[in-house]
Amino acid sequence: MPQYKLYYFNLRGWAEPARQLFKLAHVEFEDVRIENGTPEWEELKPKTPFGQLPFLTVDGFEIPQSAAILRYLGTKFGFAGKTPEEEAWVDAIVDQFKDFVNPLRQVIMAQRGGNAEEVERVKSEVFNPARDTFFKILNGILEKSKSGFLVGDGVTWADLVIADIITTMEKLTVFDVSAEENKKLVAFREKVNSIPEIKEHNEQRPDSVV
Repeated sequence: MPQYKLYYFNLRGWAEPARQLFKLAHVEFEDVRIENGTPEWEELKPKTPFGQLPFLTVDGFEIPQSAAILRYLGTKFGFAGKTPEEEAWVDAIVDQFKDFVNPLRQVIMAQRGGNAEEVERVKSEVFNPARDTFFKILNGILEKSKSGFLVGDGVTWADLVIADIITTMEKLTVFDVSAEENKKLVAFREKVNSIPEIKEHNEQRPDSVV
């Protein structure tokens, strides 16, 4: 059995779907959580493949970048789609999500800045249009889904990525769980989070906004 070590900051962020994949697969791994801005991180940073987190080691072999890690684990553990076509759709959904990351990051930075007017400006001018476009795509996929998952008839790493980012948006108060237009996304997240292994993991993990 390979020895896995996943390095990331002490929050959900880009590493959380990978942690969930290990739980789904019932595979042991070392969850190395590092506090940002500490001497520990400053010492580790130049030793990482790209000078950033997350990265995964498999018997010492390093794999950087969250999507590469998730694709590797998803494929190895059987959560990347059951056919090449499903695998392509899993990749496509996460690629589409990447287009949404920058607007979401701008909201996070604006909220950290503490200027309420700037937060509202970023929401109205940048975040909301990007969110609406992204949600229209996701709702269209879920409308056609017979399983309630985004691709095929079982959970994939794309489901984990999207379910977790919905949680992040809720914690950032930019996702209204009671809104009628969000009903499909709320039901989707509940379906993913009710998987026993995911439910157990989520109940035991440290809480964080992102």
